[in-house]
Amino acid sequence: MMDLLGYGAFFLTTALIFSLVTLGLNLQWGLTGLFNVGVAGFVAIGAYTSALLTTPDDAARLGGFGLPILVGWLGAMLVGGVAAAITGIATLRLRSDYLAITTFGVAVVVQLVALNAQKLTGGPFGIGFIPRPFGGLAETPLLFNLSNLAIVFVMTLIVYLALEHLSRSPWGRVLNALREDERAAISLGKSARFYRVQAFGVGGAIMALAGALQAHFTGFIAPDNYLPALTFQVWVMLIVGGAGSNIGAVIGSILVWAIWAGSGALTSVLFSPEQQARAASLQIVAIGVMLCVILLVRPNGLFGDRPRRARFGKGAKAAPDESAAR
Repeated sequence: MMDLLGYGAFFLTTALIFSLVTLGLNLQWGLTGLFNVGVAGFVAIGAYTSALLTTPDDAARLGGFGLPILVGWLGAMLVGGVAAAITGIATLRLRSDYLAITTFGVAVVVQLVALNAQKLTGGPFGIGFIPRPFGGLAETPLLFNLSNLAIVFVMTLIVYLALEHLSRSPWGRVLNALREDERAAISLGKSARFYRVQAFGVGGAIMALAGALQAHFTGFIAPDNYLPALTFQVWVMLIVGGAGSNIGAVIGSILVWAIWAGSGALTSVLFSPEQQARAASLQIVAIGVMLCVILLVRPNGLFGDRPRRARFGKGAKAAPDESAAR
């Protein structure tokens, strides 16, 4: 029973970290319409920034300042936000697929720097000995996982409430207007580029915070943690939950991560160790099937707005009268 509770806390902690990343993407795409497929790059920036600030001194690489964990998280948000804003300034003149290609290139560059800049990032060996919150409880897995779950839950709740407030504020309404009709928003005197850079920067800071939380939760990071598959996972989580909905971003993350983890556990039981490497692709299959089913039933996601269907017969004749009366 204790082991089951400990695993449940571990599962929820990981799912909520993904929720933070998805909330950042929802601000960029769901609220503002910015097609960012470089999610993994900004998560990596946050993880490595916090790790370099908080780990002990290491002669093999730069950094290792031994600062408090909270300083590492704040530093990760600052560096991630600045990096995202700079990326936004350079790329937000582009639209749709061109912006997607550019942000994907940024993520690849970040991953290659992490892999090859051994004096800074540890190269393929990664960075270890990252301080963990409540590290003294590591010998008691249940207490350790519950303590980390509490921290991640509080951070996710703060970000969620802040984004809910921002989405209802005049700032959020401007972003929504830019997504729906950019020309109309510009005609009212709003600077599209200014607001989009802000949204891109804030979203990148949230993704970087999630990367920092994940680094301190596991105690070790490596370039292989930030491959394009991470971006794929986060996009699926947002699509399943419903773009534009913060609660959808959270629920979608938990649901997709449950299927991802569950399919991984199932393949380890059903297949021999020699076949598990090939069977791991079934996780992608499971996510793809779930995505297809949800898009067929709820094209806008679980918590997205249900698309309006054309009405026929008497309903079709009554609809113009209703709109005219308004």
